[in-house]
Amino acid sequence: MVAIFFDGKFVGDAKEPEKLVSEIKNKRRSGEIPYQVNAAYHKHLNEVRILSDSGRVRRPLIIVENGVPRLTKEHVEKVKKGEMKWGDLVKSGVIEYLDSEEEEETLIALTEEDLTPEHTHLELDPSVILGLSAYFIPYPEFNRGDRVNYGAKMVGQSIGIFATNFLSRVDTKSNVMTYPQMPMVQTHAHKVVSYDKHPNGNNVVVAIATLDGYNMEDSLIINAGSIQKGLLWSYMYRSYEAEQKRYLGGQEDIVAVPEAGVRGYAGEDAYKHIPEDGIANPETDLDSDKVIIGRTSPLRFLGTMDRFVTGLENMRETSVRLRHGDKGITDRIFITETTDGTKLIKVVVRDLKIPEIGDKLASRHGQKGVIALIVPPEDMPFTESGVVPDIIFNPHGIPSRMTMGQLLEIIAGKLSALTGEHTNATAFRSKPEKEIRDMLVKNGFRNDGKEIMYDGRTGKRYESQIFIGNAFYQKLDHLVSNKIHARSRGPVTLLTKQPTEGRSKEGGLRLGEMEKDCLIAHGASLALKERFDSDKATIPICTECGLVAIQDHIKNKKICPIDGESKIIDVEMSYAFKLMLDELKSMLIYPKVVLGEE
Repeated sequence: MVAIFFDGKFVGDAKEPEKLVSEIKNKRRSGEIPYQVNAAYHKHLNEVRILSDSGRVRRPLIIVENGVPRLTKEHVEKVKKGEMKWGDLVKSGVIEYLDSEEEEETLIALTEEDLTPEHTHLELDPSVILGLSAYFIPYPEFNRGDRVNYGAKMVGQSIGIFATNFLSRVDTKSNVMTYPQMPMVQTHAHKVVSYDKHPNGNNVVVAIATLDGYNMEDSLIINAGSIQKGLLWSYMYRSYEAEQKRYLGGQEDIVAVPEAGVRGYAGEDAYKHIPEDGIANPETDLDSDKVIIGRTSPLRFLGTMDRFVTGLENMRETSVRLRHGDKGITDRIFITETTDGTKLIKVVVRDLKIPEIGDKLASRHGQKGVIALIVPPEDMPFTESGVVPDIIFNPHGIPSRMTMGQLLEIIAGKLSALTGEHTNATAFRSKPEKEIRDMLVKNGFRNDGKEIMYDGRTGKRYESQIFIGNAFYQKLDHLVSNKIHARSRGPVTLLTKQPTEGRSKEGGLRLGEMEKDCLIAHGASLALKERFDSDKATIPICTECGLVAIQDHIKNKKICPIDGESKIIDVEMSYAFKLMLDELKSMLIYPKVVLGEE
């Protein structure tokens, strides 16, 4: 007897497990039981497992009988004409969904040519093994596996048109490319997902070469002329919001230009660009930390209502400002209400991002790099026919990473540019390399994509021929203007008196153990003195008991909480150390500071 489990629960025994499983499969294929049910007989476990629960990964396959697939040309024609839908193919038992349990006892053929009488199923297409992001990569089977993985990851980070209604949306942060293009070398995925409505990059002319070593270590040289023509331009939109909250006691926030005399008033200059209603007008230029929405809020109540003061003394300035380090132009304003009925203001600020040194670009083959040099077009190398590359990519990035797909894309892109037709580069059924090479020769070019090139600065011909063609490049979300960060002096946290953390809070840059080692190795150990006293404090310590004394500012004298007016010495220490002494005291540990001679 064989145990039967349904969704993991024991339901009974079977004398003929194979017959039971095949009957379930036949009933599913004929539509008598739902197509979500999968059944499998595991001989080594002596179990029949029947599954119908949600959350299983299942995939469609064509059913094969005696080496002949059930999907015929008639079916395909009917689907094309719209007479049949995908669901009809599943219902009529042409295609079925398998899960990992049932897949164990199948033999699946990759293509129709591979079919034998032993096969039970046929793949819809070999490229179905790829996810959506990886499906966008041209010639993926010619790349090393990890590069396809990186390429798929970066497709998701690229800036394009993420939604066609981006002007009516208020996303916290979004990027939109100004002049995106359809890639010339495409895969089947581009047609399936209506890619033309949300493209994510530009077709560029790429030369694989070096230029005085400026594109070392994956960095890229880019043509300034291409940037001036709008190559890889994008807008960053960021939303800011302010709510006119209501408080207990009938008070509420005031959205308007804050009045002078309010706590935290920043001076007349800070509000001169804001109209009376307190909201910056559309198309207002804003710099870092500038006020976008003027607002004043009542102070939080302290004590009972009778001690409560009204008027200006009770108000504090709580305006919404542009993030530190950002700049932009007010793009659009939405005034609406929250569910509680309070006024809600949302302001979208846009900022034009033109490619600059430090911006991250990537091809679709996991070949990422930052812009290292922007060269005037007259100084760029050029071909005999006068073609100037948009990007110069370092040849050292190819042999170690084995991204042959990128080389194929470049010659396929070159052919597409010459013929005006898209080249198909879907995984496992792309346009063959030989065909591309033959077509290049017909168009009057070398079959290996190389061309004679000249130095733009001297006019001299390069000794070796250079591989040049068209590829699709993406600008990634990692823009240097959003990451650049430096500070000399600035705000500190209340508790530790150490600098704040993070770029948006104008924070300090942390020096760790290893950075310290570098400074010592450089012989710049005095720089450490300045670096490691960011929270230097002078603390009064009692010489008798070794505890921190109290500084009485009113009487202008120092008192020890235990020994009274004993001898007290000022000691320089890190404020974090003083904090540790306090924490030890709170744990009933006596931290005695032993003072030497002054």
